[in-house]
Amino acid sequence: MKYILFLLLVSFSKIVSAQEISGSEQFWAKLKSHCGKAYEGELINGGNDDFAGKKLVMHVRTCEDDTVRIPFFVGEDKSRTWVLTMHDGRIQLKHDHRHEDGSEDDVTQYGGMSTNVGLADIQFFPADQETANLISYASTNVWWITLDETSFTYNLRRMGSDRLFTAKFDLSKEVNTPSAPWGSE
Repeated sequence: MKYILFLLLVSFSKIVSAQEISGSEQFWAKLKSHCGKAYEGELINGGNDDFAGKKLVMHVRTCEDDTVRIPFFVGEDKSRTWVLTMHDGRIQLKHDHRHEDGSEDDVTQYGGMSTNVGLADIQFFPADQETANLISYASTNVWWITLDETSFTYNLRRMGSDRLFTAKFDLSKEVNTPSAPWGSE
């Protein structure tokens, strides 16, 4: 009987411990487990001629305590980096766009903050005021990232329109680490 009670207490403590870790913290830990790794992806929805027939690669390049930088290459275009930052238990997504010389694009640093802690496998980022001020038509954007054992998806939906973009990356097949994105050393 004592053994059964012991097993029940151990099981209960594991459940309580798992519940104490928020969805955003679980997502963050899972994301950081890919630091230094690169993965090839495919366009599932949307895109334009800039994406047609080009190799898509994401590289979880730098992982600091509160910031993860993920360059997203489309063929030879190394202008895009997703920047995720942890703020008080919530995650912010920003898009850092650079020219080949490293200078910032006129349209850069747009994105949004998760409205809650989300789940361990999905985080949503509605457009923030900075985005609305910078790109008025993107004020209704909602980005989301899904992350599980085998895939990472980056998604964009422009509410009130047909605009949908999804790029899916295969986390089961690591690819060679690409060179630095534009604007990095």
